[in-house]
Amino acid sequence: METPVAAHEATIRAAVGGEPWGLQWTPIVAGAIAASALSLIMLSFATALGLGVASTAPTWRDASFALWLLSGIYLIFQALISFGCGGYFAGRVRIPYVSAAEDTESRDGLHGVASWALAVLIGAVLVALVAWASNRPASVTQPPSSTEPSVLSYELDHLFRAPRRPPNVDLTAERAEAARILMTSSSHNGVATDDRAYLIQQVTALTGLAAPDAERRVDTTIANARSAISRARAASIIVAFSAAAALLFGAVAAWAGAAAGGRHRDGAPISDWMLHSNRWSRRRTTAPRPMP
Repeated sequence: METPVAAHEATIRAAVGGEPWGLQWTPIVAGAIAASALSLIMLSFATALGLGVASTAPTWRDASFALWLLSGIYLIFQALISFGCGGYFAGRVRIPYVSAAEDTESRDGLHGVASWALAVLIGAVLVALVAWASNRPASVTQPPSSTEPSVLSYELDHLFRAPRRPPNVDLTAERAEAARILMTSSSHNGVATDDRAYLIQQVTALTGLAAPDAERRVDTTIANARSAISRARAASIIVAFSAAAALLFGAVAAWAGAAAGGRHRDGAPISDWMLHSNRWSRRRTTAPRPMP
């Protein structure tokens, strides 16, 4: 049984051929590109407004928990918007089959999920490229040693700060060793006693401070390092959870957007939250409402 098709719609609604559940990659790619572009725009606005749970500036660790939470919520919000629009675009431009036995809503939804998956892959590749470019050796963006954690760069600067020091003194090895010791401050037992004594000796020898002053500086640096590592860990957890939730909700939004786009394409009744999309259609359709 075939559904009658008007002559002027024959080229639009012609059968694509192939397997009944074959994917049409043109709308999938188009929807993925649209979702990636919209996501990039929204993330750029978020970065400009300061909605980021991580930053290269040392003062980002002073951000409040409310700002971290707001940044995570915005990440989920932009995923809903961008993937929903990408899915709607994929479902809207998909060419349906002529056969009346076609499960149109499921096919549209699968095209939306496919565009979501492709957009996620595009985003992952872009993030990997940006991370690779930012991690290239550079005297401005890199810490003095590749083994020195950047989260503790400020603490190491404060630890080995000296009013007078001979020029051209290389402290790369000392900073890296001190960083590895300070990383143990976040453990259950904290910095060992012998490691603390060794840091005091290093600070005394390299900065010229008296033993009591060097001891106070080491204790302060250990406390600051523990706080910095804790806040960096909390920010990483929020980023990971927000990203996972955003991707999960993005898949749902892509399916719903593609299904709504397919119904809008076919002139079928659409949900109330999609009624405003009629403004983008040349042949405006009014969704029938049930009789009271």
